[in-house]
Amino acid sequence: MSLSASDLAAIWLTLELASLTTALLLVIGTPVAWWLARTRSRLKGPIGAVVALPLVLPPTVLGFYLLVTMGPHGLVGKFTAAMGLGTLPFTFAGLVVGSVFYSMPFVVQPLQNAFEAIGERPLEVAATLRAGPWDTFFTVVLPLARPGFVTASILGFAHTVGEFGVVLMLGGNIPGKTRTVSVQIFDHVEAMEYAQAHWLAGGMVVFSFFVLLALYSGRRFKAGPG
Repeated sequence: MSLSASDLAAIWLTLELASLTTALLLVIGTPVAWWLARTRSRLKGPIGAVVALPLVLPPTVLGFYLLVTMGPHGLVGKFTAAMGLGTLPFTFAGLVVGSVFYSMPFVVQPLQNAFEAIGERPLEVAATLRAGPWDTFFTVVLPLARPGFVTASILGFAHTVGEFGVVLMLGGNIPGKTRTVSVQIFDHVEAMEYAQAHWLAGGMVVFSFFVLLALYSGRRFKAGPG
């Protein structure tokens, strides 16, 4: 028994989705995390709660409201239709949007922790050397926050790979278009094709193990021996 063509297509689509989602989350999540780490605004709590909401919200609930919002009668759906883009549900682009929302805390929170750990001293030193805000961010903050970016990238990618509820609710089950690995496993189990399900599910177990191994090994290395 080996992987079928539909299995390979699901794996490729999942990797493509996870890669694009992670890249977008790093672009979107970095300024959000920086603001959350630095601000004293009263909005910090509410915005932080919104970012973390996918951690406690059932994926089907998030997927349902995204489906309604981006559907033909939703606010976003009407806008995209008026722009000639059609609607996003049951498309790869819709999966990307849903994945960005669903994996947001797994990228923003590690970055926020990394930014907060830097402290004020390096920024004050950069200011005394007449470094501008952008220079300080790119030459001081980013190098010091590098472990946070590595962790955020790994967690964001891995969490997107493991999505099920959101992708099924928002993308359906369209081969080669919205059928990810988790949905493919579900299909195999429904059809009682347990051997094929074992191949994909076992691969997910191995993938998840090495993701966690990389994270914990990295933390131990940074902490030093003993």
